[in-house]
Amino acid sequence: MSSLSSTQSVEGKSVAIVAMGQSQLDFHLSQTHSVAFDEVWAINAMVGIIPEIDRAFILDPMSRFLDTEDAGTMTEMMRKKLPEANYPIFSCEIDERVPAVQEYPIEEVVTYNRSAYLNNTVAYAMAYALWQKVGQVSLFGVDFTYKSNMHFAEAGRGCVEFWISKCISQGMSVGIAPRSTLLDTNIPTSEKLYGYHRLENPKVPYRDDDGEVAICNFSELTESENIKPVGMIGRKDLTPAEPSKY
Repeated sequence: MSSLSSTQSVEGKSVAIVAMGQSQLDFHLSQTHSVAFDEVWAINAMVGIIPEIDRAFILDPMSRFLDTEDAGTMTEMMRKKLPEANYPIFSCEIDERVPAVQEYPIEEVVTYNRSAYLNNTVAYAMAYALWQKVGQVSLFGVDFTYKSNMHFAEAGRGCVEFWISKCISQGMSVGIAPRSTLLDTNIPTSEKLYGYHRLENPKVPYRDDDGEVAICNFSELTESENIKPVGMIGRKDLTPAEPSKY
């Protein structure tokens, strides 16, 4: 667990960003399979779940948790955890009741990235990672929509995918938790390419030996031991090897 300093450089480092969606389970699975990250960044209420945190992003003011009931069932837990935090918490304002809180460097981040499209906390974390020149980001619990409930969706998916695109375009490797809907990661391989998904032997994306995205027929994917489907983006080892028999 880190100290309160946020000056340590993360340039070129590997960072896990863990939010509250269902695919946070993939982070916990990755830990049981010894996947290591240089830093772990918690989003909002994950400060009460993850045992070792290096930085946290809670863009709502601390008063939302300490002075109101607006956070619902998270309120009691956050009131306990926030004053105890010993890692930097980036927020929109300082609150002396939470010594770990630091002001998010909004002017520097927006100026560097030439964009102020920031409508949710995960987007702030991604923009910060880009400003800090992080080498690799792995996103867990960043879901917004769920196959099990197509009538429910949280706002912000478009904004996060916008920042993912900016990060990739600037050379950052971005990984998505296998069960997340973000970037259609949880869509079956044979259905990832619209139109082709209607064919008997559709074209599908896969990663070549250099880790680059390429295209082949689905039959080639299933017949070859050397061709692996696209799952995580630039972070294939985050899908843990589960037993095939129980």
